Amino acid sequence: QTRDPTHLGQLPFQEPTEAKMSGACYANEWLGVPAGQPGVKDYYSDVAGVCTKSASFFGGVPVLPESAGYGIVLGFGIFFSIFTTTLVYLDQRYVGTNVSSEFFNTAGRTVKTGLTAAVIVSQWTWAATLLQSSNVAFQYGVSGPFWYAAGATIQVLLFGILAIQVKRYAPTAHTVCEIIDARWGTTAHKVYIYFCLLTNIIVTAMLILGGAATVNALTGMNKAVAGFLIPLGVVSYTMAGGLKATFMASYIHTAIIFIILLTFLILVYVSDSEGVGSPGKVYDALQAVSAKTRDCSYTQLGQSCGPVKDNRGGSYLTMISEGGVIFGIINIVGNFGTVFVDQSYWQSAIAAKPSSSTRGYLLGGLVWFTIPFSLATAMGLATVALDLPVTGDEAGAGLVPPAAAVHFMGKSGAAAITIMLFMAITSTGSSEQIAVSSLFAYDIYRKYINPKATGEQILYVSRCTILAFGIFSGLLSIILEEIGLSLGFVYLMMGIFIGSAVMPISFLLLWDKCNATGACIAPFAGQVLAVITWVSVASNTRDEKMNLGTVNIYTLGQNYPMLAGNVVAIGSSGIICAIISMMNPQNFDFSTMAKKITLIDDKMPDLDPSENDPQMLKDSLTFISRWGIGFSVVMVIIWPLLSLPAGCGASGVECGVFTKEYFTLWVAIAIAWGIVATVVIIILPVYESMDGINLVLKGLFTNDDVHMRLDSIEAKLEKALGLSATEPEGPFVSDDPCYRAKLIARKVKPTVEI
Repeated sequence: QTRDPTHLGQLPFQEPTEAKMSGACYANEWLGVPAGQPGVKDYYSDVAGVCTKSASFFGGVPVLPESAGYGIVLGFGIFFSIFTTTLVYLDQRYVGTNVSSEFFNTAGRTVKTGLTAAVIVSQWTWAATLLQSSNVAFQYGVSGPFWYAAGATIQVLLFGILAIQVKRYAPTAHTVCEIIDARWGTTAHKVYIYFCLLTNIIVTAMLILGGAATVNALTGMNKAVAGFLIPLGVVSYTMAGGLKATFMASYIHTAIIFIILLTFLILVYVSDSEGVGSPGKVYDALQAVSAKTRDCSYTQLGQSCGPVKDNRGGSYLTMISEGGVIFGIINIVGNFGTVFVDQSYWQSAIAAKPSSSTRGYLLGGLVWFTIPFSLATAMGLATVALDLPVTGDEAGAGLVPPAAAVHFMGKSGAAAITIMLFMAITSTGSSEQIAVSSLFAYDIYRKYINPKATGEQILYVSRCTILAFGIFSGLLSIILEEIGLSLGFVYLMMGIFIGSAVMPISFLLLWDKCNATGACIAPFAGQVLAVITWVSVASNTRDEKMNLGTVNIYTLGQNYPMLAGNVVAIGSSGIICAIISMMNPQNFDFSTMAKKITLIDDKMPDLDPSENDPQMLKDSLTFISRWGIGFSVVMVIIWPLLSLPAGCGASGVECGVFTKEYFTLWVAIAIAWGIVATVVIIILPVYESMDGINLVLKGLFTNDDVHMRLDSIEAKLEKALGLSATEPEGPFVSDDPCYRAKLIARKVKPTVEI
C-alpha cells in the first residue's frame, strides 16, 4: 500500500486495509520516513527492504492530462484575444480612441501612473521571474530570492531617469533607435538595431524555455508544440490594438499573477499545511534539512541534502552565501541589458504621460520586487523545507514552484502555476512583439525602405511584423529544444551578449560628450571580450568528470565563467566608450534632438500645459534620481549589510545565520510587501481610469441611437423645405469617427442646421 511516488500527493493517504503491514518505510503500520529524516512521508517507498526517497519529483509522469495543456495554452490565448480586442473596440467606440499608426505604437502617449506601473511589472515578470527565482532559493536559501529581486529591481528604478529624459529631449520618438539615429547617425543606428533585436530574441527564448518546460512537466504537452503555440496566443490582440491592447492585457495578467502569489504565500506561511504553515515551522524544517548530522544515504543522486556548500554554517538561512552573492552580481549585470537595451521599456516610457513616467517606473519596480522575493521565499524555501525529491535538472528547468504547488494543491496547484506562468509569458511576449514591430516599422522600413511611408503603411508593416515574429518565436522554441539549453543557462548567459550595449545606451541621454565612434565600437568590443573571457574561464573549470580544459554546456554554465563574462561585458564596454569619447568629445546639444524625429499621421496629445513645463520635467528628473538611486543603494548595499550580523550573539546559531525571530521578521516583510503591492497594482490603474470606464458604461447602458440619425433627419428636412433637390453629400458632424464618444462625453452638441 505504499504510495506511487509519481502521484505527487494528488491523493490523500488512506489507511491500509490489510491487518498487518511491514517494511522499511513502515512504523506502527503507517507509511513514514526513515528515523531522523526531514520531509514528508509521501515521497518514500520500500525498495528491496530499504526505505528510499523518490528519484525525482515528476518522474516523467505529468500531473494534468495533455488536454489540459492545450486547454490552457489555446483556451486562454483565445479568451484573452477576444476579451482584449473587445476592450479595444469599446475604447474606440465610447472613449473616442483613434487607432492610428502613432497610437498603435505609442498608446497615445497619455498612459497614467498606475497602468504604467502595471505594465512595467507585467513586462518584467518573465517565466524566469516565477521559476528561476525559486530555483536560486532551492540552491542558496534566503539569499537567492533576495538577490534575484533586488538585483533585477534596481534596473527598473534607474531606467526611470532615462524615461524622463525621453520626455525632455525626444518627446516625439517612437523607438530608442530613432533617438540614437538623431544623435549619432546611421552607423550607430544599425549597430543598436542589432543589439535591440538580439535582446528581444533572448528574452523571447527565456519565455519559451521556461513556459514549454513547465507545461510539458505538468501536462505532458510536447515542448516544441507548447513553445510554438504560446507566443501565437497573443498575436491576434496585439495585432488588433497595438500597444494599448498590450497594456490592457498586461494589467489583467498582472492582477491574476498577484492573486495566485498571495494564495501560495498563505499556504506556506499562514495555514495548517503539513511540514510548513508558519515561519517557525519552515525555519525548523530548513534547519533539519541542512543539518550536518543528516544521513544522506536515503537521498537520490542529484537531490540536495545536508549543509549548503559555501553558505555560512551550511545553512539555507543566511545572507552570507558565496553562490548567492555571485548569482546576485550576475543578475545585476545581466538585467541591465534586458532593461536598457529592450525596446519594450523605452516604448513604455514613450507611452506614459510626462508626469507619470518617473512615478510609474518607481512604483513598478517596487511592486515587481515582491514577485520574485515573496514567491521564491514561499515556494522555493518550502520545496527545501519539505525535502521534496526535486533533482538538480528539474530545478534548472524551473520546476521548483510547480513541485511545491503540486504538493500543496495537487491538480489545482498544477493548474494555478500553469495559469500564472501563462500570464507572465503572454504579457511579456506581447510586449516583445510590439517592440519588434516598432523597430521594423520605424527603424528599418521607414528609415531604409520607404522614408515617405504613410501612417497606413506603418500600421500595415507593424501588424505583419507582429505575426512574423510570433511565428519566428514558435520556430525558435524548436531550435532551442534541439540545442538542449535550459532556462537557467540562458538567464545567466544573457548579460554576456547584450550587457556591452548598456553603458553606451545610458550615455545616449545622460552624457553629452559621448561620440558616435565610441558608441559603435564599445558594444562590439565588449561583447567579443566577454565571450573570450567566458570561454577562457570555463576551460579552467572542472567538468562533470572533474577534468580541466573542457568547454561544454556544463562548464560554461558554472558560476565563475558566467560571472567573469558578465562583468567584462558591461565593464569593458563602458571603459572603451568613455576613453574614445574623451579623446574627441561630441558636446551634443540635447535641445536639437526633438527636431530630428517627426510624427507621421497624428499630433502630440493635448495634455495639460503643466505636463510639458520644462521646470516640471527637471523636477521629475531630480525626483527619480534621488529616489531611484536611493532605493537602489538600500536594496543592493544597505539591506544586505544589515542582514550580515543576524544571529550574532544568539545561542544555537552561528553569527550570520538567521534566528527564528529574524526569519519571522523576514517572512513578515515578504508577506506585507506582497499584500500592499497586490492592492496597489490592482486598484490604482482602475481608479485612474474611472473617467474612461464611466464613459464606456454610459455608452453601453444608454440609448443615443437617435443622435446618430441626426444627419438623416437633417437631409430629409432640407429636402422637404426645398432647400436641397438631392441628398446632401456632407460633411456631417457624425462623420467624425469619435462622434459617438464625444457625444457621450458631451463634448459636442447634437444640432440640426436648416
